[in-house]
Amino acid sequence: QVQLVESGGGLVQPGGSLRLSCAASESIHNIYAMAWYRQTPGKQRELVATLTSGGSTNYADSVKGRFTISRDNAKNTVYLQMNSLKPEDTAVYYCNIETIRVGYWGQGTQVTVSS
Repeated sequence: QVQLVESGGGLVQPGGSLRLSCAASESIHNIYAMAWYRQTPGKQRELVATLTSGGSTNYADSVKGRFTISRDNAKNTVYLQMNSLKPEDTAVYYCNIETIRVGYWGQGTQVTVSS
């Protein structure tokens, strides 16, 4: 069973940066999309960024120009570079990888933006 392990979360001041990583325990075949979501207590999980197998990216309006999703195929890892962080970016961030047959989720990593 493939596992996704996220890392890189933590406490950062407003205006700061973090890079989240999501490493798969093994190579995943037939990926058609990779994504990062976030969730705060009492709210639905929100799609933050997507990266298709063809290399197209899409971002939530709230993070455009500040966040960048990327991947390293050799390391079976997807990243989320977060710059100019704001308090409203505080959430648990989850990575998601979708194949033609099944989807995988990480366990989540907490990001807190506070002074």
